[in-house]
Amino acid sequence: MELKADLEEMRCERPAPIEVFASRSTLHGISHMFTYERVCVKRCLWILFFLGSLAVLLLVCVDRVQFYFEYPHVTKLDEVAAPMMYFPAVTFCNLNSFRFSRVTRNDLYHAGELLVLLNGRYEIRDTHLVEESVLETLKVKADFLNFKPRPFNMREFYDRTGHDIKDMLLSCNYRGVECSAEDFRVIFTRYGKCYTFNSGMDGRPLLVTMKGGMGNGLEIMLDIQQDEYLPVWGETDETSFEAGIKVQIHSQDEPPFIDQLGFGVAPGFQTFVSCQEQRLTYLPPPWGDCKSTPIDSDFFSSYSITACRIDCETRYLVENCNCRMVHMPGDAPYCTPEQYKECADPALDFLVERDNDYCVCETPCNMTRYGKELSFVKIPSKASVKYLAKKFNKTEQYISDNILVLDIFFEALNYETIEQMKAYELAGLLGDIGGQMGLFIGASILTILELFDYLYEVIKFKLCRCSQRKHKRSNNNDRGAVLSLDDVKLHVSNCLIFCTGLEISGDGRVEGYRKDCERVTPEGGGRGTTESDL
Repeated sequence: MELKADLEEMRCERPAPIEVFASRSTLHGISHMFTYERVCVKRCLWILFFLGSLAVLLLVCVDRVQFYFEYPHVTKLDEVAAPMMYFPAVTFCNLNSFRFSRVTRNDLYHAGELLVLLNGRYEIRDTHLVEESVLETLKVKADFLNFKPRPFNMREFYDRTGHDIKDMLLSCNYRGVECSAEDFRVIFTRYGKCYTFNSGMDGRPLLVTMKGGMGNGLEIMLDIQQDEYLPVWGETDETSFEAGIKVQIHSQDEPPFIDQLGFGVAPGFQTFVSCQEQRLTYLPPPWGDCKSTPIDSDFFSSYSITACRIDCETRYLVENCNCRMVHMPGDAPYCTPEQYKECADPALDFLVERDNDYCVCETPCNMTRYGKELSFVKIPSKASVKYLAKKFNKTEQYISDNILVLDIFFEALNYETIEQMKAYELAGLLGDIGGQMGLFIGASILTILELFDYLYEVIKFKLCRCSQRKHKRSNNNDRGAVLSLDDVKLHVSNCLIFCTGLEISGDGRVEGYRKDCERVTPEGGGRGTTESDL
């Protein structure tokens, strides 16, 4: 049994001394800290230098890790040439939503107060502000004696009384080719009935352009029909103090949001709009704050800020007014003129101007926008006003007050990319930490593995010795005390130490003795040791 225990003990291989490991390790400085030399000052200096370098390394590593978890990003700007480019969608609206000549007696009966033409008693308000011709027309239309009102629908009212593209469009050219009113698609916005060129939603392919500069885009001449503008006697969301059109240039993937994002074009001027397409790429969290998930909407298939805003405004009005405005998608009933005045307009104004928590629309991770540069020239000139008046059968004053020209084109056949990029990735973090480790302590990943391997051998040896001791104690408790080889050696050594004049070598072997040596046992008893005993 003692031999078996010895064999089990021999399986616990003792690891190399720390001095041997230090001399073989690739970690700089450790061989000078753990050495067989007894020069204490030198070892202390090396320990101080090593701990100082390790402290600086830890500070630098902590700084790099903190910087990594800040998730910094940089913005890359580039300009890319293209052989051809898709022309954007162009939406425009007349700033006057309703044509006065198209307003009927039934319209006045239902919406006269909303249009600020009548008061609550169905009477013409502020007659002293009304021109004679307009007043006579209003008196006829506002005569409700024996009048039987008919059903009224706001969508039909907007569609019927809005300005007609066939009357407004005087000329149209795209890349030198004539276009017509059929190339414009009707779309309703908060300005009422509007029109979109190159919408991509009417089954026609998207238009492309092969060159930049004037003459390679859209050029339209419009008559804004100021004689059809409603008389303004008060301030409402359905009346306008301005004359002209509102224009928005946008991609075909997003709906127009012209009341917030459009720019104005005035009559009496030719407006040149030089565009450059910009393709923006944003990073999702945690590096950025763009929205990478699909839109959760019943009305739009692709996410954009304008789609999100329109969707949100629609839901807000349906929740608060139980109806929707004419330009809003969905199947909820259209608001009546009374609901427009009492609920819809105030609620939407409050949402746009004050309530910033209800409609939180994140930036999409990929979007296209169009940078614009506008310039103007006067139209018509004194030399051309007579010709234009004759051509369109209008007076010279009418031409000056109502005609405008809009020219939209690409500045050059290229587009700009604006891309957010990660400024500090995991590879950069590992590279910085590895470089600092090499600089301060001369270590690498393999050096760290060496340390772990040595610690593993030491811990394994300690656990093995502890397991053997427990095994010996259990055997002693079951079958009595059994001396192991170490116990025997210890016992003999104790006996021999008490022998006077005994010569013992360094490895425990007896080299000489005297005959008067007495054997002494650990219990304190025994007899004199004789030559024959030894």
